[in-house]
Amino acid sequence: MPVHFEDLDVTATLSGIRSALIVPCNLCPAVTVAIREKRPFLRFFRSWVKSAPFEAYLKTLQDRLAKEGVRTDIFRNRLPHTWFMCMWTARRRRKLQKRAKNHDAVVVLGCESATRTVREVVPPDLSVIEGMRTTGIMNGRLRLRWPGHLAFENCEVVPLSRS
Repeated sequence: MPVHFEDLDVTATLSGIRSALIVPCNLCPAVTVAIREKRPFLRFFRSWVKSAPFEAYLKTLQDRLAKEGVRTDIFRNRLPHTWFMCMWTARRRRKLQKRAKNHDAVVVLGCESATRTVREVVPPDLSVIEGMRTTGIMNGRLRLRWPGHLAFENCEVVPLSRS
């Protein structure tokens, strides 16, 4: 099952920053948002590769940062095989490196592995900010419902043991 997250307030961390590239991992954070909002993760007949709850979450984050004076872009990963940041190809990483150079900071929406992927790729002088914190692993049931809604039901968060 996917990793579960809590949102972190990135506005204070981004004070004094003019622009940020938001780099989302499209599976675990999107599932977390869909479950939190009790909405389908995907709706195949509307957009089979976009999670509507996660797209709304990203838009809200952009709006909130814009009010703080931070210009944002999102590094999109539309193809399913690029949804997992921890498994990006060298080509995908080079694209991120190129895009990140045009910003003052990068906001990562994903797990610690996603953050490591970004830190390895972006220039060392660029701020890498975690936008979510891992709280556990979700345990639940995947359900396909008519008309083409993919949702998670009966989910609970299994905490990670920290050493």
